[in-house]
Amino acid sequence: MSQSCLNCLKYTMSVVNFICWLCGVSILGLGIYLMMNSKFSSLIPTLSSLNISNSLVIIGTIVTCISFLGFLGALKENRCLLIAYFVLLFILMVSELALACALLIYEREIETFFKKDLLHSLETSKATSKSGNTTAQDDWDRVQTTFQCCGVYNASDWSQTVPGSCCRYTDCNPREYWTEGCYEKFKAWFENNFLSTGAGMIGLCIIEVLGMCFSMTLFCHISQSGLGYK
Repeated sequence: MSQSCLNCLKYTMSVVNFICWLCGVSILGLGIYLMMNSKFSSLIPTLSSLNISNSLVIIGTIVTCISFLGFLGALKENRCLLIAYFVLLFILMVSELALACALLIYEREIETFFKKDLLHSLETSKATSKSGNTTAQDDWDRVQTTFQCCGVYNASDWSQTVPGSCCRYTDCNPREYWTEGCYEKFKAWFENNFLSTGAGMIGLCIIEVLGMCFSMTLFCHISQSGLGYK
């Protein structure tokens, strides 16, 4: 391979990883912002530590660290950083594929789990609202207002303590509650975005494979040229 092609590969890899690093920093910043404002942790109490904000922080941290290794390893032609970048990308891709397979295999079990957890969190919200604590209730208010839904299945899930976020209008009576439950709204939203999510995962895997190929190509060139650890 000519030196000009290797330089092109080197700087292309550096630029792409720098862009990924910027994206990772943005995701990390968004996660920290949401962590300070809203966690939505009460909706799925069993997985309260894996709420939206924490997930964004974890994803942002992983993307930032891996892309930084790729950027610095390609720019400095460092074999140690390049092989670390390759290994981490490989582990990440295998984890993503394993997670996707698990979601497909255990789809019904996961669906049942979320139904039970949502009902449990709703009961907790009713109890905390009666005691005057509205922390858990805030998450349900935001979800019901955003998705225009009420309860897990319908307004009857709230019994006699139906919150104002279930109302279609500012002043409402029981007939003006949102008729659809939030679970069906969540399910419809996921199904509507399934294709775009799948396409995004495929695109991400392609980027990861290309990153591994580029890093291994540079690694082999550095080894053959006897540059050693720079």
